[in-house]
Amino acid sequence: MSSLSTAQLILNASQQYTIYVSFIILFSGVFGHIANIFVFTHHTIFRGNPSAFYLIAESILDLLELTIVDTASIAIHGFGNDLTQTSLLWCKLRAFLTQSVTVISLNIVCFAAIDQYLSTSYHPYLRQKSTIKGAKILTTIATIFWILHNTLSLFLLEIQPKYGCNIYNQKFRYYVTYFYYLILIGILPITISTFFSILAYRNVRRIVRRQMPIHRRKLDQQLTAMILVRVGFLVVMILPYLLQQIYTLSTLTHTDSMISHAILQLFTAITISLFDLNYAGSFYLFLITSTRFRRQVKCVFINKCWRVYCRQGIRQNQVATLVQCTTSEFDLQQIQ
Repeated sequence: MSSLSTAQLILNASQQYTIYVSFIILFSGVFGHIANIFVFTHHTIFRGNPSAFYLIAESILDLLELTIVDTASIAIHGFGNDLTQTSLLWCKLRAFLTQSVTVISLNIVCFAAIDQYLSTSYHPYLRQKSTIKGAKILTTIATIFWILHNTLSLFLLEIQPKYGCNIYNQKFRYYVTYFYYLILIGILPITISTFFSILAYRNVRRIVRRQMPIHRRKLDQQLTAMILVRVGFLVVMILPYLLQQIYTLSTLTHTDSMISHAILQLFTAITISLFDLNYAGSFYLFLITSTRFRRQVKCVFINKCWRVYCRQGIRQNQVATLVQCTTSEFDLQQIQ
């Protein structure tokens, strides 16, 4: 088998993998995040809780991430329609939106870990720092800051025939490779979220000694465990993607072999799917690891939805009865 046919076989495998996995991640992720938002906004125990607010904000951002990234992947690999290679506007806009949403979402995970550490702290003055108002302010500041920061990509991304939509400014490429990928979505969020989630877990182990309502204690234990698992999942899913992006950007002009290019393409497809899975799997992760969350999902989706359905049925029956009574009265008047 020639090197050209081998490379083509690898590229075909990469394309098929991307199509099927992108569909699965997109639809499961959209359903999962809608379910997350529904549970955290409709269950009374989560109302006014800063960590729950962060989880809602993360689900909204992850929905945007999946919509932008996975729909583009399906269009490129499934239908051969890659607008980033032909439209300079979409080339710049897609990178700007993806980079902004990615880093804001990672910030939200860090904020959730920090907030859970504060809310479970033994010291009262630290617990007072955990407020819903502070959570909203931090989320707003992070959103505005990273949107302004990522406007650079609107000016420095280009389309070239051989490499397509990419960064060709050497200094900006070094910045993206060794600061954006390595620090902003690599070392910094991994370190901060891991550090504070472990501290929160230590606080929760000592929470029994404090005088506090049992429902608040159980909620703190639940949210701490959920955020700790979420952080661990994040670390495992994004590390391969970061290494792949750093390698790809650092060897952008040095890959001439067809087989090497095909292998890199397959490895890129696998790491991107893992990275996207990080933005799609939180709901299912919470379901698997938290018995209490499963009961809360059941309570919201079965009990409350069933009550709404029953109320609508009662109203419809009442309306039907009223219509029948009105019709009977009208008929009686006509007879008279």
